[in-house]
Amino acid sequence: MIPNKRMIVLSWNVNGLRSSLSKGLINFLKKGKYDIVMLQEIKTDVIPLSLNTLGYHSQMLPSIRKGYSGTLSLTRQKPLSVAYGIREDKFDSESRVITVETDDFYAVNVYFPNSRRDLSRLNFKLEFDEKFEAFVQTLDKKKPVIIGGDFNTAHTELDIARPKENDGNAGFTPEEKAWMDDFLKSGYTDTYRLFNKTGGHYTWWTYRANARSKNIGWRIDYILVSNSLRKNVKSAGIYETVEGSDHAPIYVEIDNSLTKGP
Repeated sequence: MIPNKRMIVLSWNVNGLRSSLSKGLINFLKKGKYDIVMLQEIKTDVIPLSLNTLGYHSQMLPSIRKGYSGTLSLTRQKPLSVAYGIREDKFDSESRVITVETDDFYAVNVYFPNSRRDLSRLNFKLEFDEKFEAFVQTLDKKKPVIIGGDFNTAHTELDIARPKENDGNAGFTPEEKAWMDDFLKSGYTDTYRLFNKTGGHYTWWTYRANARSKNIGWRIDYILVSNSLRKNVKSAGIYETVEGSDHAPIYVEIDNSLTKGP
C-alpha cells in the first residue's frame, strides 16, 4: 500500500444490485474513488458487466435463494485472500459475509439477519450475532478488522427517530441492543460516532408514508473498526441524500499507514 495515503471504505445495502445500477450506482462509485466497496442484499448471482468497467477486483457471495440476500465486495488492490461465510452452514447458506484480507487488515462485509416484525427470527439473529462475533475475534488476533454492513439493529435511542414507539420491535429489541453494546465493548469502535454524537441521522427509511422525506428513519448500517485502528480513522459519515435504495451509503476514511497497538 502507498504510505500516508488515505483510504476510503464504502458500505451500502443496495436492496437489489440491478435496481441500484439502474438508479446511478456506477456514476456514484466513479465519483467517490473508493478503495473498498461493500455491498449487501444484492439479490443476484451474476456480477453485471457494467461493474467491470470500474477496475475493481470483485468478490461475490451470491444469493442461493433467488432474489434474497447476497453480498459483494469490490477492492482496488488484489486481496491476499478471500473467505466466504463464517464457517457455520446454518448461516452461510444465506450468503451474508465476505472477508477480504489486505496487507494491513481484514475487511469484513456483513449483512445481518432481520429478526422480522413478529420476532420469529430473533433467536436466529441472536445466534448469528454470537457466531459472527466469535469469527471476527479470531481474525482480530491476526490483523485489525474493518467491518461494514447492515446490522439490522439500531444501537441506541439516538439511532432511531421514534424510540418509544419502536421499543421491543424488530431491530430495537433489548437483546439486539445488548449484543451491540457487548460487541463494541469487546474491542470495536463505531466510526460514525467518533465524529457525530447527535441523533437525527439515519441510514434506512421505510418506503411507506414518505418516511425518508420526513426523516423518520433508523441508523442500522455501520462501519466498525478494531480499537487498534481507531486513531487511523480520519472521517466517517452517511450520504443521507444519496438515493438508489431504501438505505443510504456510509463511508469511513482511514490513514493507510496502519499500525497495530492501542
